Amino acid sequence: MSTTANSVLEIKDLHVTVETDQGTKEILRGVTLTVRSGETHAIMGPNGSGKSTLAYSIAGHPKYTVTSGSVTLDGEDVLAMAVDERARAGIFLGMQYPVEVPGVTVSNFLRTAKTAIDGEAPKLRTWVKDVKAAMADLRMDDSFAQRGVNEGFSGGEKKRHEILQMELLRPRIAVLDETDSGLDVDALRIVSEGVNRAKKETSCGILLITHYTRILRYIRPDHVHVFVDGRIAEEGGPELADRLEAEGYDRFQSVGA
Repeated sequence: MSTTANSVLEIKDLHVTVETDQGTKEILRGVTLTVRSGETHAIMGPNGSGKSTLAYSIAGHPKYTVTSGSVTLDGEDVLAMAVDERARAGIFLGMQYPVEVPGVTVSNFLRTAKTAIDGEAPKLRTWVKDVKAAMADLRMDDSFAQRGVNEGFSGGEKKRHEILQMELLRPRIAVLDETDSGLDVDALRIVSEGVNRAKKETSCGILLITHYTRILRYIRPDHVHVFVDGRIAEEGGPELADRLEAEGYDRFQSVGA
């Protein structure tokens, strides 16, 4: 996939439920949000406010049921697509807890994913060069490519691998779920630089889900949306993130209660 110019992810009045031991629970209660190419949107909010549910609903996780509302990418109905079709359409999900895939090397995984998304295998010589360059930028040793996907990886290695995928697969819209969780300050900076690089190269739209403001010192959002109790309680620019750092979520908690 080459440039992502003028892609639009449009979420309208999205309601999502999940099955729990206590029965069906509504998590998202009418979320409306538009992400365009080249924009970075930060989704912030306390734990349990629905941030990750939004990410997994966009990606098509079977645990979540969309009861009403719509999600479209460039006018195409995302909710009607299978998970792999969403990926091929240009939606990328960076998971908070990436899963291990024993027996599949990082190298094979990346090339298979790239082939599936582009519809043809990348030219080997160029591809190897691109992979090595991206790994070097993310301070990843060459031997990393021959390890099993996320097998025995540290938290920082898992997140670097997620951003390596993002840089090489060149999505239209990247949904990054708590990319900063479990990272020390050096790893956070390196991973953030990777996100900024990918955005600069492809102009992809970014939906950055985070509980803390520290990653926003490295990845500056254009828009900030505060989630409380499955709804967007407030929206603003980067200054809203600064205010959250100073004040926390207490003032929203009473509103959402």
